[in-house]
Amino acid sequence: MLQRIITFFERYSFGVCTYLGDRFNVSIAKIRLFFIYSSFLAVGFPLIFYFFAGIVLDIRNYVKRTRTRLTDL
Repeated sequence: MLQRIITFFERYSFGVCTYLGDRFNVSIAKIRLFFIYSSFLAVGFPLIFYFFAGIVLDIRNYVKRTRTRLTDL
């Protein structure tokens, strides 16, 4: 049951932790723990950053897909 929940969140999350981990060569688990612990300490501010970064990454991926479709023509 726990594995199904973890798989659900990994599949439908924004991929912010993965992007930051690849970008800065840091373990994804450490970044996730940072967001969890800092959200308790900073009363949710890191969650606002996480959602904002997810929206930016989603728009960025959308623009990349649109550019490749236009160049395929």
